[in-house]
Amino acid sequence: MNGPVDGNAREAFAGAELPRIEAALERAVGRLGEPLGAAALYALRAGGKRVRPLLTVASFQAAGGSGDAVYPVAAAVELVHTYSLLHDDLPCMDDDLLRRGLPTTHRVYGERVAMAAGAALQQLAFLSLAEAAAIDPELADRLPAMVRRLAAAAGSEGMVGGQLLDLLAEGSTPDPAGLEAIHRAKTAALLSAACALGGEAAGAGPQVVDALANFGTHVGLAFQIVDDLLDVTGDPTRTGKAAGADAARQKATYPAVHGIERTREQADMAADVARRALGPLAGRDGVDVLLETLEFVVDRIH
Repeated sequence: MNGPVDGNAREAFAGAELPRIEAALERAVGRLGEPLGAAALYALRAGGKRVRPLLTVASFQAAGGSGDAVYPVAAAVELVHTYSLLHDDLPCMDDDLLRRGLPTTHRVYGERVAMAAGAALQQLAFLSLAEAAAIDPELADRLPAMVRRLAAAAGSEGMVGGQLLDLLAEGSTPDPAGLEAIHRAKTAALLSAACALGGEAAGAGPQVVDALANFGTHVGLAFQIVDDLLDVTGDPTRTGKAAGADAARQKATYPAVHGIERTREQADMAADVARRALGPLAGRDGVDVLLETLEFVVDRIH
């Protein structure tokens, strides 16, 4: 599982699956009236790699799933992610001016509309998740566990709690364990849920679901470590964000705690754990896409 990958499987997979994911996202946001709908669509259409929903679909296929019920599940994960970005950018949080190279949603639609649109996206995520059982009735028995998993990843045990810890850590330098705790909750929890939800939607057993969840956790850690590093070393014309923003806000980041070279090593270590986590799925169709997505995440710093 440690051999080189060229990204061809990931690119072909994304080309085939992204239109279905985008259609599910548009259906979900189409439930909103104006101006919330316009603000939510602006946030969704600002670009982004769609790593989370693609991982959900790839995990579903690697776990033996088939059919269309996975797309509203994948959309649910991306809706939660987009809501978090929209709120993170607000002046009361990170006060960002750019997201993916475009003015942030609150700069275009105002803070009040942006805040309400973010809240609406979270509600739409759970509606989208419920829609999966309407497409595939066999999901009905698994849906409560899937709702619990997404709620835990999005809430105080996961992303929201991690964001608060991140804000409270501004101006201080946490120890390495404290830094990892922030990012396991803030970033890794939702990526873990994205992969595990794909396995659950496929009806996979606990061993496979746990393997996918572990893989997603370490993809998430690698993703955050790389993001922290790119804030220091990245080209704003490629990242779509102002360089040095984390340092300006005195954020708790991997380069601030470990230095640049050690941070690169941390990213590679997280990626190695992620690769090994997929052992129970070795040889299955779709695992190559999961591995190539991991390499895509980490190779941004190489």
